[in-house]
Amino acid sequence: MLDRPGNSVARLIAALDTADLAHAEALAAALAPRCGLLKVGLELFTAAGPEAVRRIAARAPVFLDLKLHDIPNTVAGAVRGLLPLRPAMLTLHAAGGTAMLAAARQAAEAGGAARPILLAVTVLTSLDAPGLADTGVAGSPVEQVLRLGRLALAAGADGLVCSPQEVAALRAALGPEPLLVVPGVRPAGSAAGDQARTATPSEAVAAGADWIVLGRPLTGAADPAAAAVAIAESLAA
Repeated sequence: MLDRPGNSVARLIAALDTADLAHAEALAAALAPRCGLLKVGLELFTAAGPEAVRRIAARAPVFLDLKLHDIPNTVAGAVRGLLPLRPAMLTLHAAGGTAMLAAARQAAEAGGAARPILLAVTVLTSLDAPGLADTGVAGSPVEQVLRLGRLALAAGADGLVCSPQEVAALRAALGPEPLLVVPGVRPAGSAAGDQARTATPSEAVAAGADWIVLGRPLTGAADPAAAAVAIAESLAA
């Protein structure tokens, strides 16, 4: 499995959120030397399929962010089907429950030492407290993140995906061992877009994030590579 990042460049995950594989490859070429991983998410995967992972993986390790969520047998089958692509990280929804997460972990073990890091997505960064309440969850986002985080780790997940606003609470409750991957990160002055729970890269890392996921602040920049360099330098300062 992938080791924890050892420097500020390795902490960065560039999200290639596009349906255009050629554009994704161009972004990957520019960003791979300046980031630790490249994210293939649902948009690119549904448009270009496994070939997108193969091509992007030729540039850098892939964070395959599909947020698998189904009955345990189906998720286990999906994990087995993805293992030949050798993603470095793979996401599942923690809300799928203990049996689903455990089935995913069992299926992933077939990958041996090269198996992906299994990350359980807690509460989507687009949800604020009212949005979470609309789904029937009465507690605050941080309460739900902690609840799902404990469940997921007990079921065999290697780490969690959470917003920057829950990182400190997870570290306080769960300690240094769980791997934390944090989207919803926005450099100072950037538009939040559809992200409801955000922080700057430095704030997220200071709170205890292992990796931070950056999409539009990189891919929407006039010079994505320069934007990645600037963020890495801000973390190293």
